[in-house]
Amino acid sequence: MIPEQELFAPGHNACAGCGPAAIARLILKATGDNIIVVSPTGCLETFSSLYDLSSWEVPWMHPLFENGASVASGVEAALRILGKADIPVIVIGGDGGTYDIGMGALSGMFERGHRITYICYDNEAYMNTGVQRSSATPYAAATTTTPFGRRSIGEDRPKKNLAAIAIAHDVPYVATASLAYPRDLMNKVKKSLTVDGPRFILVHSPCPVGWGFDSALTVEVSRLAVQTGLMPVYEAENGEITKVFKIIPRPVEDFLKVQRRFKHLFTSEEGREQIELIQAAANENITKMGLAKEPGRKVKVDAS
Repeated sequence: MIPEQELFAPGHNACAGCGPAAIARLILKATGDNIIVVSPTGCLETFSSLYDLSSWEVPWMHPLFENGASVASGVEAALRILGKADIPVIVIGGDGGTYDIGMGALSGMFERGHRITYICYDNEAYMNTGVQRSSATPYAAATTTTPFGRRSIGEDRPKKNLAAIAIAHDVPYVATASLAYPRDLMNKVKKSLTVDGPRFILVHSPCPVGWGFDSALTVEVSRLAVQTGLMPVYEAENGEITKVFKIIPRPVEDFLKVQRRFKHLFTSEEGREQIELIQAAANENITKMGLAKEPGRKVKVDAS
């Protein structure tokens, strides 16, 4: 059911188990070759476009970190003027260029109503430049700029809810997705291309290097984020959530304990308290969004 044609060619220098590499491959399998891709600075751009090589078997542009949505807006407008509006334009950017540095350009793209699919691969930090925190970094995660220690639990702010911000812009189609469920991701990409106006897809994208787990576990870590309720997978159309991916909730510890960035939470009573807060946030997601296959079911932290 997944096309055999490879439009994201092998031979790039992504890390073993790289989430963005697999995500880009799936996106292009969903779009086909009649597409123009814009990728702002980030991991994906650096490992896929080494001078003088490229993994992109479709027209591809690299703008600056902050203006991926603006450049894509210009491409989309030019295609309309040329009478080629049938050629879709998509942006594939990381959380640094989407949540943070490119947030203003993204908001402008939404507000102007450009017919563009913006896809953010969210690996929850600035991985390409040394694992610095971003506004996508989850609470209590350790990064090089939010290290844990006697006076620090790691990141002390909650993760920005960017999908909700897109919904608040009255974007016609907003979705979240996970690498662990490739058909769901591909179907959402295909669906987005049929929508008139801006569309936004947020894809959770584990990073073995930045998160600290074995590279063979990328898909499993991605799946655990969904199954614990920390990464709700859903669709929203015209401001209303229309579909959610149901789960049988698992304890957040199952997700946290396999990653080095959370290991400090398992070494002290204070860390245990932070795990309880993370579990409470997951339970809130499960309840608020109706994620549980068994309504009302919540997960408790094992205090042993």
